[in-house]
Amino acid sequence: QVQLVESGGGLVQAGGSLRLSCAASGGTLTRYAIAWFRQATGKDREFVARISRNDQTYYADSVKGRFTISRDNVKNLAYLQMNRLNPEDTAVYYCAADERYSGVRRATGSVYDYWGQGTQVTVSS
Repeated sequence: QVQLVESGGGLVQAGGSLRLSCAASGGTLTRYAIAWFRQATGKDREFVARISRNDQTYYADSVKGRFTISRDNVKNLAYLQMNRLNPEDTAVYYCAADERYSGVRRATGSVYDYWGQGTQVTVSS
């Protein structure tokens, strides 16, 4: 089964950018749709973005136009480019992999079988 490890989180000022990476091992990334979720302190986990096996993308309204999800199947990496960050984006960000479902509009956590440990993103005002 695939293991996922996120990296790239950190502290950034409002208006800044970060790129998160999700490294997959133990499996070929092409088998999976990849999503990013986030969870702020005291809040429920929230869907951010998904990229399907054929590179279709889907975003939460709160990040549309600011975040971009992508994948590099040769490197077995997925990315989340985050621009124009604001304090409301502060959260632990998780990548997740889905090998069962087709389509792109899959925003429910139960769809995903594999999860990384998360990386903290903090946006200061």
